[in-house]
Amino acid sequence: MDLNLSGKRALVCGSSQGMGRAIAEELARLGASITLLARNRDSLEQVKSGLHCDDGQDHHVIVADFSYPEQVKASVAHYLNEGNRIEILVNNTGGPPPGPANSAEPEAYIAAFNQHLICNQVLVQQVLPGMKDAGYGRVINVISTSVKLPLPNLGVSNTVRGAVANWSKTLANELGQFNITVNNVLPGATNTGRLSAIFENKAKKQGREVDDVAEAEKKIIPLGRFGEPEEFANVVAFLASPAASYVTGINVPVDGGRTGTL
Repeated sequence: MDLNLSGKRALVCGSSQGMGRAIAEELARLGASITLLARNRDSLEQVKSGLHCDDGQDHHVIVADFSYPEQVKASVAHYLNEGNRIEILVNNTGGPPPGPANSAEPEAYIAAFNQHLICNQVLVQQVLPGMKDAGYGRVINVISTSVKLPLPNLGVSNTVRGAVANWSKTLANELGQFNITVNNVLPGATNTGRLSAIFENKAKKQGREVDDVAEAEKKIIPLGRFGEPEEFANVVAFLASPAASYVTGINVPVDGGRTGTL
């Protein structure tokens, strides 16, 4: 199986921590040069210093805030204008705040669409010419299992994630002719800081211990445990590799079997 990414450059968004960081680390181990993108330079530089570089990789950092699509566009355009090219794009950023759909302000939907769908579109348009020139492209979107089954109390997130999934499928149909694949990877409960924060918030609202909330969540996962960021990163790395050359337009849950749909 050809998982070698030597000579490829991956732009990994939201890569200062959590699953984004794990993805960057795994792609670097497979030989890719990594461009980290997030809003905190100090955190990005720390991640960069730990990336595998024994295969001659040259890792870079871009600082931009996904709340501002024009800032993301300008930062990445400047980077590409310096002679850099991206063959692998991993779209990944934090989800919208929880809450029911019916009580969310319209501004919350606008902010979420900007942060997710619009920024994804901006990034694809920036990197697409280089992918076409290279005859190799991978667009991988980290979204949510809610695209298969909406999750309770995540009204805004469910809505925008569904939009990203349909955007992705449309792109897959359009870009396949250029040897560019577009896929979505759907994380379930994964051991990150965000999962811990969710459990703490839920425990506080319900007057329960955090450990009790976590154990109850584990019981509804067929594998009986939470995932690790590295396990999620492995799936992303496969889709980024030459081995996945005939896989496009799909949603891949990495959730221990929790999502109750095919």
